[in-house]
Amino acid sequence: MDSKNTNLFLIGLMGAGKSTVGKLLAKKLERRFVDSDQVIEERCGVKIPVIFEMEGELGFRKREAQVIQELASQDHLILATGGGAVLLAENRAALRKGGTVIYLHANPIELWHRTKNNDLRPLLQNGDAKKILEDLYLARDPLYREIADYTIETGKPSVNQLVSSLISKLNLSHENH
Repeated sequence: MDSKNTNLFLIGLMGAGKSTVGKLLAKKLERRFVDSDQVIEERCGVKIPVIFEMEGELGFRKREAQVIQELASQDHLILATGGGAVLLAENRAALRKGGTVIYLHANPIELWHRTKNNDLRPLLQNGDAKKILEDLYLARDPLYREIADYTIETGKPSVNQLVSSLISKLNLSHENH
């Protein structure tokens, strides 16, 4: 099996469920789960909002690109990326080359309901969060779709149903890893 099939990369806007789906998917497939934002926080010793505050979005994106490049070249990995990871062409290329890309799609209103009480999302702290999410969606949805091997709607099914249907769609089981 080539590495294109051994890695699963979850992309989508904040609140789409990348970490939640990724953890369950990893458990069911007996693979290692990694959240790129957590790796960045561990390496920097501070939370993402602090990195944004100290280095701006550009500084954060540079750190994120290093982590994405590194993780995308590993094997048997389920990776939840940050919502903006697709903004850099080098990240999109690394994800496409390194594994199967799954876009967890949700509409901006649904995402707003999921994220409105979370103050750890730096891009939503300055202004109307609903409008910001709509703008992020318009800017990023085409990029997610550009690299996605599969697009999964996260709105209706439970996480268990979503993961089960994803495993069958990908024709995977924990036996063939």
